[in-house]
Amino acid sequence: MALIDVKTAAARMSSLVAGLDEATARGDSELPGWTRGHLITHVANFSRAFTRQVEYALRGELVEVYDGGRPARDAAIEAGAGRPAAVLVDDLNEAVTALLAAWDRVGPDDWSRPISHRNSTLAHGIDATWRELEIHTSDLGLGATPDEWPASFCAHLLDFLRPRTPNGVHLVLRPSDSPVWENGTGEEHVLTGTLTALTAWYAGRPPTTAVEGPIPELLPYP
Repeated sequence: MALIDVKTAAARMSSLVAGLDEATARGDSELPGWTRGHLITHVANFSRAFTRQVEYALRGELVEVYDGGRPARDAAIEAGAGRPAAVLVDDLNEAVTALLAAWDRVGPDDWSRPISHRNSTLAHGIDATWRELEIHTSDLGLGATPDEWPASFCAHLLDFLRPRTPNGVHLVLRPSDSPVWENGTGEEHVLTGTLTALTAWYAGRPPTTAVEGPIPELLPYP
């Protein structure tokens, strides 16, 4: 992953929400129970939280991702989801721009600095930023789909999601347009389709083209 990948994903999301109207903002996203207002608020709040993760890490300090933890995070999303469409878009763009500026300040020797998010490092944190922007751009339901995910992102996401493979399952993804990917041991489940379709399925998103084979029930998103 390179910072340019994150900036490309951010630009794609910003372009997609430009000119968002009220009806569209209140419409359903691809995430059950969330409108687009919920999703845009979540990405903006995530961006602010991660800007703080980066800033504190560069000072050699740790800070909670969200003050008040998951309950406060969820409450903030509910509180912000119904704001006017123009306010939602401005908030998203400002928050993401600030996050990208924070990532720009990370030097070559800083990537191993610890952060509170998943008890990981800045290197893992920028990967998390990439996932949030790429996946949620598709989740907005505004025309972008997982078919637009770059192959490099699919490879990263498949590896991140390895814990979803159930015990006793040897999962074999055999894309028509990239090398075979495997995970787990046990009963073999060979699935075929395009790389983006298989990755979307593994990420719990509806693929736009068929995934064929004996599909196992996956474990929760890690």
